[in-house]
Amino acid sequence: MSLNKNLIAQRFAKAGQSYSEHAIVQKQICQNLAGLLKQFCPSTMSRVFEIGCGSGNLTRLITASFQIEKLILNDLYADVQQHFNHQENLKWLIGDIETLEFPQQLDMIVSGSALQWMQDLPRLLERCNGALVDQGWLCFSTFGSQNLMEIKELTGQGLSYWSVENWNSALTQASFEILHLSESETQLYFDSPKAVLQHLKATGVTATAQHRWTKQALQQFYQDYDRFKYADGYSLTYHPIYCIARRVK
Repeated sequence: MSLNKNLIAQRFAKAGQSYSEHAIVQKQICQNLAGLLKQFCPSTMSRVFEIGCGSGNLTRLITASFQIEKLILNDLYADVQQHFNHQENLKWLIGDIETLEFPQQLDMIVSGSALQWMQDLPRLLERCNGALVDQGWLCFSTFGSQNLMEIKELTGQGLSYWSVENWNSALTQASFEILHLSESETQLYFDSPKAVLQHLKATGVTATAQHRWTKQALQQFYQDYDRFKYADGYSLTYHPIYCIARRVK
């Protein structure tokens, strides 16, 4: 599936103010990833690069837990900078990371819930390897195939996600040693299918939406969503994948 990165940037920019309040699962994922970083990685690092920093959920967790000399933050659009206080050691690299030149001599590359937007992951992993120092760290969370499966099933729209097996193979191919690779599933429950769509809009996750929401299509969607109605409400599935890897050459 071809992704319109400008459209993705616009949708996330629009959701910028509501993201922190509504991205409940993404916040929990950042906390889980930060816990893994503390478990595996050294507490002091010279140069760290974060891909897709968004409103800074992961950034704040890693700056609280690690001593970082220089932190370089990337995102698609410049508006994300409003979520951060001015810090002397904070540098910005705004734009599509697949077309930008990577910073070099990095101790760590970290990313929370962003790599699923990449078009050429093998190439990205290759570039990560080239940008890291020997034994440098690549640590991230992303999503697996069951992510937002309710939406994909009802609209036919959604990202193509890599499985844990895909990641294992690609990381090994790109000369990374995998220290941790895991996945989990979690469901959020909503009062109505409309509330599900509002949640997705508020978190910018509809950035891939090619779906034409006519009045009729919307009514059909609401009706069809009944198959995902449970005692707790209408479900929406998240399928996070976590990885801690280290460059071996």
